[in-house]
Amino acid sequence: MSLFGAMNTAISGLAAQSAAFSNISDNTANSQTVGFKGTNTSFIDYVTASSATQNQSGNVVTAPEYQNNVQGSITQSADPLALAIDGNGFFAVSEQTSATTTGQPNFSTEPYYTRTGDFSLDQNGYLVNSAGEFLNGWTVNSATGVTNTSSLAPLQITQGQFQPVATQNVALVANVPATPSATSSLSSTVEVYDAEGSPHQLETNWAEVAGSTNTWTLTLTSPDNQPTTTIGSATVTFNTNGTIQALPNGAGDTTGSVAVNPVGTDNEASLALTPTFNGTAQTINLNLGTIGGSNGVTQFAGTNYNLSSITQDGSAPGAFTGISIASTGAVSANYNNGQSVTVAQVPIITFENPNALQRQNGQAFTVTQKAGVAIAQSQNQNGAGTLVTSSVEGSNVDIASQLSALIVAQNAYGANAKVITTANQMLQTTLSMLQ
Repeated sequence: MSLFGAMNTAISGLAAQSAAFSNISDNTANSQTVGFKGTNTSFIDYVTASSATQNQSGNVVTAPEYQNNVQGSITQSADPLALAIDGNGFFAVSEQTSATTTGQPNFSTEPYYTRTGDFSLDQNGYLVNSAGEFLNGWTVNSATGVTNTSSLAPLQITQGQFQPVATQNVALVANVPATPSATSSLSSTVEVYDAEGSPHQLETNWAEVAGSTNTWTLTLTSPDNQPTTTIGSATVTFNTNGTIQALPNGAGDTTGSVAVNPVGTDNEASLALTPTFNGTAQTINLNLGTIGGSNGVTQFAGTNYNLSSITQDGSAPGAFTGISIASTGAVSANYNNGQSVTVAQVPIITFENPNALQRQNGQAFTVTQKAGVAIAQSQNQNGAGTLVTSSVEGSNVDIASQLSALIVAQNAYGANAKVITTANQMLQTTLSMLQ
């Protein structure tokens, strides 16, 4: 029985080394595959009989030892939409099952997960990786900025035109000189937009009130204002320390279509001006900073007007130019008018036991009971990794270690084959004794 046992054991050894060789072959072939996770081989001994006085050879079997939680090297990519995860987690993706008559994809209802992040935009505006998997994410309300974290869906970026936005707020940060020179220019210009997206020049002009060292008249003009270029004016008074004391709102303190906004809890000093562009009145709030603060318009020492910034929140219409992905996972649509709108958020999916995920085609995985529940969360939260933009994660296979394992498997296979040959020779010798 020991000869047959030896042969059976050696045969199981051949099968085990064949399984190890298969895993080595799979690993080696995918050593350059983006996001690939290698599989090692675990050998398990099955005992036939064993005691203090006797031991019979048993069998050896193998089990795959998945390396899904071992990270590959992260390298920069020429693809600006490529993503890599540094740390734990996976991308949620969907696989296409068919296409509609209009060319839009239909998706499998089963969720898939991957580390293959070489995404690019397809002809329908979806983010798709090299394995043909569609990136899932949370949608973001472009008007409110609120992220819908209740569900994941394939991200499709609408490539329409950016709608114009009428200017509602202008913020001025500047210093009017305490001792202005006669030749000093005390004006600033900013381009504002009406509801149709047409641009208009808005000019602020400062003039010190005669006989005063701390009171100024701010006049607002626009060449497109109707019926005259002057929109109106307001009086601005500064403290002796150079900060705004108040925006007087008595008789004669404002003229034309300019009014002083009430000072709220934030102590904001602002004016409401109402120019008329193309026959339509448009209210614009001009923020001059805070009462007693130095974050807006000030009156410090000097002879020249010093403009730090003048900004506004309107925009002209714009054509879609592409998308960008931030390290926070925010996906933004970009337009040729300089505007960008956040339209989606890429979450990271974590599992309690990622090595128990079921492998699928295209470096993808599906959930198993042992893997645990898929948890979608923002990057760098509750154990999730961080996103690295314009980068991809390579295969986690180490060629040197695979070649070493290949030599070991080859030698072990040859040794098992030698055992079978030797056992057969010994069996033939035994049989010849009966002749």
